[in-house]
Amino acid sequence: MSAEMTLGTFDYAKYFPNSPRASTFERIDQGRSADIPLFSEFAPKWIEANEPRWRIATQQTNRGTVTRHLLPAFGGKMLDQISKADVLDFRAALSKVPGRNGNATLSAKTINHTLSVLSMIMVEANDRYGCGNPVEGIKRLRQDRPDIEPFSLDEVMAIINGVRADYRNYFLVRFFTGMRTAEVHGLKWRFVDFERKQILVRESFHHGREEKLKTAGSMREVDMSTVVFDALTAQATRTRSSSPYVFCTRAGTPLDTKNVTDRVWYPLLNYLGLRRRRPYQCRHTAATLWLAAGENPEWIARQLGHVDTQMLFRVYSRYVPNLTRTDGSAFNQLLNARVGQPLNFHPKDDGGPNV
Repeated sequence: MSAEMTLGTFDYAKYFPNSPRASTFERIDQGRSADIPLFSEFAPKWIEANEPRWRIATQQTNRGTVTRHLLPAFGGKMLDQISKADVLDFRAALSKVPGRNGNATLSAKTINHTLSVLSMIMVEANDRYGCGNPVEGIKRLRQDRPDIEPFSLDEVMAIINGVRADYRNYFLVRFFTGMRTAEVHGLKWRFVDFERKQILVRESFHHGREEKLKTAGSMREVDMSTVVFDALTAQATRTRSSSPYVFCTRAGTPLDTKNVTDRVWYPLLNYLGLRRRRPYQCRHTAATLWLAAGENPEWIARQLGHVDTQMLFRVYSRYVPNLTRTDGSAFNQLLNARVGQPLNFHPKDDGGPNV
């Protein structure tokens, strides 16, 4: 051993293969810092450090991503051993993993999210150890924009008139406020302002727990229409004295999303002969009905909890022309009314405009 040390060829692991320090000396021999941990050592610490700022659903999703995909692929590598080629090979392998609910493969959204989590881990690792971020510069896979399927007003009325009586007020609020499922289930009576006719969106209820709202912009005041005001007034006689929650079980606890969906929502759609759609389409329905009524887009965006109208027009763009008739015909009518005759821009013989 002394001779090998003198020659610089000493291999610690060769003489002490079971020593816990063998991996440390191997890192030093390879010219890497002994302080750089394995991915499997760092990733759980990263999750623990960031969980306080995540919603419960985000915690569960990110933990699942690390456990199912990232640790099996990179767990045995030191942070500075993960290369861009490794990440690209990993993404290629993910694209062949069977998806859920009968899908042949994982969706582009899932793969992009997985690489996003990996990137966040490596950004933090780079800040601490200067090991670089191999995910940087890798473009996201193209994601198809999900197609929304709002209900028509006739379909809404069929649902309202066909649903069992104890859920009528619930669906009136869902269809005509645009609130998210977790926001409706977490709504408490102290956040219902009958005097100002506003619903104060301050909390949500998801996965059996109260939690933060989805985004900072989600904290908002939703204006009550007369229909919503009357529905909440009627609901107050049912639950206000027995539960802090506006919509609740007989025991006074918040509604369970899966239970409502499977036992009330889908059976009702089947009974009415309506196409099977997620309850979240109630929110999309509110947005499209507001657009149809000609409401101010900025007001609609505030009701939905969007910071501006960009998402409103991106998500509901194809419904705007059909429902509000803003397809260019209004501008054409304005010009024709001003000049008193249809416009004709064909040139005259003298080359001047014929208006």
